[in-house]
Amino acid sequence: MILVRSHALTPFLREAFCSMLSLTPKQKIMKLTNLFGKVLFVWVILSCQAGFAQTSSSGQATALQNGPNGKAIMAYYTAFEKKDWNLIQQFLADGFTFSSPLDDHINLKTFKDKCWPNCYKIKKFDLTKVVVNGDDAFVITNGWTTDGKLFRNSDYFKFKDGKITAYECFFGPGINYPNSGK
Repeated sequence: MILVRSHALTPFLREAFCSMLSLTPKQKIMKLTNLFGKVLFVWVILSCQAGFAQTSSSGQATALQNGPNGKAIMAYYTAFEKKDWNLIQQFLADGFTFSSPLDDHINLKTFKDKCWPNCYKIKKFDLTKVVVNGDDAFVITNGWTTDGKLFRNSDYFKFKDGKITAYECFFGPGINYPNSGK
């Protein structure tokens, strides 16, 4: 005897399974073939959508430019590369704070005095992973100093109205961050 529990199967599968019990063998094969075709079709569609969701790092940069928070992220790193304080300043909100293992929620003036001079030691950034969720974003970067040393950061951004309200930079000991002395 076959037992069908209603909580174990979705209504669609339960109905399909129960209706097959009263069918002839040929009809069962036809139904299974039809069901298999539908499942295969859904799988192909979902696979295609997953493929379109993946982007390369250059595609990711292009996609970031479509939203105000993405533009602010790109401007932040570009400003360091180009040593352009005016570029970064236009994307920093009133009340902006910066945090790192060395600094705890310092204000904009202290950030400019203490951290901005690092831009002269930074050659470039590669954004390896960017996750934007509303007004929050996590970014993993590989950065290179002007003397060719690699450093890697994990950064957290908080936004309001397309401007950065808080930036938290995470790096560990023994790294080659420009002002770490390593």
